[in-house]
Amino acid sequence: MTAAEVVERAPAKINLVLRVGPPGADGFHPLATVFCALELHDRVVVRDGESLSLEIVGGEVDGPLEDNLVLRAARAFGAATGAPVRAEIQLHKRVPVGGGLGGGSSDAAATLRALNRRAGAPLDRPALLRLGAGLGSDVPFFLCGSPLATGEGRGERLSPMPPLEPRPALVVDPGFAVSTAAAFRALDASRGSEPPGDPAGSLRPDTFGDWAAVAAAAVNDFEAVVLERHPVLREVLDLLRGHGAAPALLSGSGACVFGVFASDADGAAAADAVGAAHPAMRAIRTRTAAR
Repeated sequence: MTAAEVVERAPAKINLVLRVGPPGADGFHPLATVFCALELHDRVVVRDGESLSLEIVGGEVDGPLEDNLVLRAARAFGAATGAPVRAEIQLHKRVPVGGGLGGGSSDAAATLRALNRRAGAPLDRPALLRLGAGLGSDVPFFLCGSPLATGEGRGERLSPMPPLEPRPALVVDPGFAVSTAAAFRALDASRGSEPPGDPAGSLRPDTFGDWAAVAAAAVNDFEAVVLERHPVLREVLDLLRGHGAAPALLSGSGACVFGVFASDADGAAAADAVGAAHPAMRAIRTRTAAR
């Protein structure tokens, strides 16, 4: 039995912690991160169709449409179920592209959930997680069922945690992107021959019981090298912190930065300050997700 239309939200994420280890023999860097979902979201709408198609509504995406993670997720779902997907998919974009907010990965996860619902749930959650891991390291977080989780390895080894109290958040999109590969190269070069310690030591669950503890533990290893190359981001983070954001960090490898606030008034004042100081930037008021 199939549904004529299925709609799924695709939330953005921020990284409350992001520690990066030295590259292994395979060239990949082990990560230790804390993912936190936001209310800011894209929307994936799946309708019956004669073939597989994708339409982008209200925003832009990176790269050729045929390589979009939504279509890659749909093809992967069809291969896993043995039934090629025939559907018209609309992707309503609100999450900034290329900013370290996981928008493309979340879109892929929402597509997998929508197609699975539409087909009567032929795949259980472990099967969906395996499909997601094959599409990208952040995709499993958006399939794990919790808005807060630690991630290890490439970010795909997840441990869901109880959600924190929802708080106002401000995401600032500076209007430019940061290459993830370039950020890794810059980070490696900045460290020289002295390897960092085990990044997984940053993920003790008792460190994330409330926002005060999170603010004390919050760190992003990319921040120093990215802010060195883009000092305007440091100015924005100083503004956010000056208006009470705790934590305030780069998300992922950037270029978006975020702040979490104790009150809506503080978040609104920070948004006004960013708008006044950097009118070309996009300041997005949202909240951390509770479910």
